Amino acid sequence: MSLQLIVKVVPSSGKHGWTVDKSGQLKCFLKNPPEKGLANKELVKLLANALRVPQDAITLVGGLTSRTKRLLIETSMTLAQVEQILGIERQQSLL
Repeated sequence: MSLQLIVKVVPSSGKHGWTVDKSGQLKCFLKNPPEKGLANKELVKLLANALRVPQDAITLVGGLTSRTKRLLIETSMTLAQVEQILGIERQQSLL
Protein backbone atom coordinates (compact mmCIF):
# COMPACT_ATOMS: atom_id res chain seq x y z
CA MET A 1 0.00 0.00 0.00
CA SER A 2 1.25 3.50 -0.69
CA LEU A 3 0.49 7.04 0.33
CA GLN A 4 1.03 10.14 -1.79
CA LEU A 5 2.26 13.22 0.05
CA ILE A 6 2.65 16.72 -1.34
CA VAL A 7 5.19 18.84 0.53
CA LYS A 8 6.33 22.40 -0.01
CA VAL A 9 10.01 22.68 0.94
CA VAL A 10 11.99 25.63 2.22
CA PRO A 11 15.66 24.83 1.45
CA SER A 12 18.57 26.62 3.13
CA SER A 13 16.35 27.59 6.07
CA GLY A 14 18.97 26.70 8.67
CA LYS A 15 16.57 24.43 10.57
CA HIS A 16 14.56 21.25 10.32
CA GLY A 17 10.83 21.27 10.91
CA TRP A 18 7.35 20.44 9.69
CA THR A 19 4.31 22.71 9.64
CA VAL A 20 1.12 23.41 7.73
CA ASP A 21 0.93 26.81 6.02
CA LYS A 22 -2.14 29.07 5.81
CA SER A 23 -3.37 27.33 2.65
CA GLY A 24 -3.27 23.91 4.35
CA GLN A 25 -0.11 22.78 2.51
CA LEU A 26 2.36 20.57 4.37
CA LYS A 27 5.67 22.44 4.62
CA CYS A 28 9.16 21.17 5.45
CA PHE A 29 12.13 23.33 6.43
CA LEU A 30 15.48 21.98 5.24
CA LYS A 31 19.05 22.99 6.07
CA ASN A 32 20.59 22.00 2.73
CA PRO A 33 20.53 24.21 -0.37
CA PRO A 34 18.62 23.13 -3.48
CA GLU A 35 21.86 22.35 -5.32
CA LYS A 36 22.89 18.95 -6.71
CA GLY A 37 19.81 17.30 -5.19
CA LEU A 38 20.97 17.93 -1.61
CA ALA A 39 17.61 19.29 -0.41
CA ASN A 40 15.71 16.40 -2.06
CA LYS A 41 17.97 13.85 -0.34
CA GLU A 42 17.57 15.62 2.99
CA LEU A 43 13.77 15.64 2.60
CA VAL A 44 13.65 11.88 1.93
CA LYS A 45 16.04 11.15 4.82
CA LEU A 46 14.09 13.32 7.30
CA LEU A 47 10.77 11.78 6.30
CA ALA A 48 12.13 8.21 6.40
CA ASN A 49 13.64 8.75 9.86
CA ALA A 50 10.45 10.33 11.21
CA LEU A 51 8.19 7.60 9.83
CA ARG A 52 10.67 4.82 10.63
CA VAL A 53 10.62 3.48 7.09
CA PRO A 54 13.62 2.76 4.85
CA GLN A 55 14.67 5.63 2.57
CA ASP A 56 14.03 3.46 -0.50
CA ALA A 57 10.35 3.23 0.57
CA ILE A 58 10.04 6.92 -0.33
CA THR A 59 10.13 7.99 -3.98
CA LEU A 60 10.17 11.55 -5.26
CA VAL A 61 7.67 11.32 -8.14
CA GLY A 62 7.21 15.01 -8.90
CA GLY A 63 8.80 18.40 -8.35
CA LEU A 64 12.43 17.38 -8.69
CA THR A 65 13.48 21.02 -9.26
CA SER A 66 10.41 22.69 -7.76
CA ARG A 67 9.74 23.70 -4.17
CA THR A 68 6.53 21.65 -4.24
CA LYS A 69 7.43 17.96 -4.05
CA ARG A 70 5.20 14.93 -4.66
CA LEU A 71 6.34 11.88 -2.73
CA LEU A 72 5.12 8.30 -2.85
CA ILE A 73 5.58 6.43 0.43
CA GLU A 74 5.31 2.65 0.59
CA THR A 75 3.46 2.34 3.91
CA SER A 76 0.17 1.25 5.38
CA MET A 77 -0.10 4.50 7.38
CA THR A 78 -2.84 7.00 6.68
CA LEU A 79 -2.25 10.70 6.02
CA ALA A 80 -3.60 11.47 9.51
CA GLN A 81 -1.10 9.05 11.07
CA VAL A 82 1.78 10.59 9.11
CA GLU A 83 0.74 14.09 10.19
CA GLN A 84 0.52 12.96 13.81
CA ILE A 85 4.03 11.45 13.67
CA LEU A 86 5.36 14.69 12.14
CA GLY A 87 3.67 16.68 14.92
CA ILE A 88 1.23 18.38 12.55
CA GLU A 89 -2.22 19.41 13.69
CA ARG A 90 -4.65 20.68 11.11
CA GLN A 91 -7.02 23.37 12.28
CA GLN A 92 -10.63 22.29 12.18
CA SER A 93 -12.99 25.01 11.02
CA LEU A 94 -15.64 25.93 13.52
CA LEU A 95 -19.00 26.54 11.92
